[in-house]
Amino acid sequence: MLEREVKLAAPPAFTLPDLDDLAAAVETAPVDEQRLETVYYDTPDLRLARWGCNLRLRHGEGWTLKLPTSGDGRVLARRELEFSADASRPPDAAVALVIGYTRRSALVPVATLSTLRRRVQLKNRDGAVLAEVADDDVSVIQGLRVQSRFREVEVELREPSADRLLAPILARLRGAGAADEDQSSKLIRALGPRATSAPEVDPILLTSSATAGNLLQHVIALSVASLMRHDPGVRLGDDPEDVHRARVATRRLRSQLRTFQRMLDPAWANSLREDLRWLGTGLGSVRDKQVMSERLRGRTPAIAAEDAPMVAELSDELQAESEEARARLVLDMRADRYIDLIERLVEASRAPALTGEAQQPAATAGPTLAAADWKRLRRTVRRLSDHPTDQELHRIRILSKRTRYAAEASQPVAGKVASRFAERAAALQDVLGDHQDSVTAQRWLREASLGERAFTAGELCGIERDAAATDRAEWPRVWKKLDRKRLRRWMI
Repeated sequence: MLEREVKLAAPPAFTLPDLDDLAAAVETAPVDEQRLETVYYDTPDLRLARWGCNLRLRHGEGWTLKLPTSGDGRVLARRELEFSADASRPPDAAVALVIGYTRRSALVPVATLSTLRRRVQLKNRDGAVLAEVADDDVSVIQGLRVQSRFREVEVELREPSADRLLAPILARLRGAGAADEDQSSKLIRALGPRATSAPEVDPILLTSSATAGNLLQHVIALSVASLMRHDPGVRLGDDPEDVHRARVATRRLRSQLRTFQRMLDPAWANSLREDLRWLGTGLGSVRDKQVMSERLRGRTPAIAAEDAPMVAELSDELQAESEEARARLVLDMRADRYIDLIERLVEASRAPALTGEAQQPAATAGPTLAAADWKRLRRTVRRLSDHPTDQELHRIRILSKRTRYAAEASQPVAGKVASRFAERAAALQDVLGDHQDSVTAQRWLREASLGERAFTAGELCGIERDAAATDRAEWPRVWKKLDRKRLRRWMI
């Protein structure tokens, strides 16, 4: 379930206003009142809270795990998962989803809240709940006494169609005395500053005097943070974008370790890159099948109507293969090798194993290193024949990706020109990536084209061959936009 809510602060004398007649075909249920007793669990250093997660046991309801996801700034959006388990300890299934954050640290009670909730539900004429408005009077319990109290109002949107109700609901609540408040959870408000501190992986701020080592620490932290934020989603498997983002973070980090290799202890960096390669292979086995499944399904409009069910069958088969690969990946992500890798990455984001060369100014070292990746790419392109092979174009794609990541790493010290260069490199990577996806899809279709599948697989193969030909014709034009002197003059 995706929880979407807006929180407002409420004064002590606040009373829920009349919410009738907010919109046509919306009915308001009578106010109901209940007492909620909740215990929150976290590591002693509050890792879950600092990453935006919380795990709670609510008496009479069971366990709930909330994981952050994207919102629009005004609405707090979180994945909400419920578990039924023995109340004596957190359920194994919930712990497994956040093991990338907790690793080998125990989950212990960190806060106990007693809440008097007054709730109003807004329903459509069929009785389905569209939204809930809850007035919560919260007491933070320490031992046998009330440590602190606060009051807040939550507006939870249960259906996408309820978005139209948000503005009028907020207007009435503000009219009754509620005030705008940040979207912090009850747990964050109960725990205070310790829970609002930065997560354990937090990119450092770079100044004009930053060294190459500072720059490297910054970009490592960006990639590690991205990988860790998408870790629970990879385990859940409810959004393919999590696998994609985790894979990109892993690839970017490997590439950056390569680009900055002169400034890193070789044994340290090579060991880290090898384990990242292992993780990237697992993520790639999932993502590649996801991409092919979506790709084939997207070809349906170009196929005769009577062949559409066969396209769906092929796409479903790829999706099933992807899920099998994800199941294997999740097992790997529970193993010691993965937990150890995350521990090492967290440490790398704080203190990478630098050499003396890392003391160079970042303003010169970053562009110099990016230039080395660029020259390698340019040299390889110039050596191509007029009719490069699929493997050669795939190699160009890999080198363009490294060049892009190097430019992105230099952006904090090189500015907008590095960003524009990275965008052009990304465009080259995209067109050659689409070409490689087409080549891979053709290979899979040839292997799958047995029996009654053969005709439809052949049709799809022809479409992919045409798509690959289009990309072959397009990539030199994209390359010329990247290979412009004024665009690469920032590199040293």
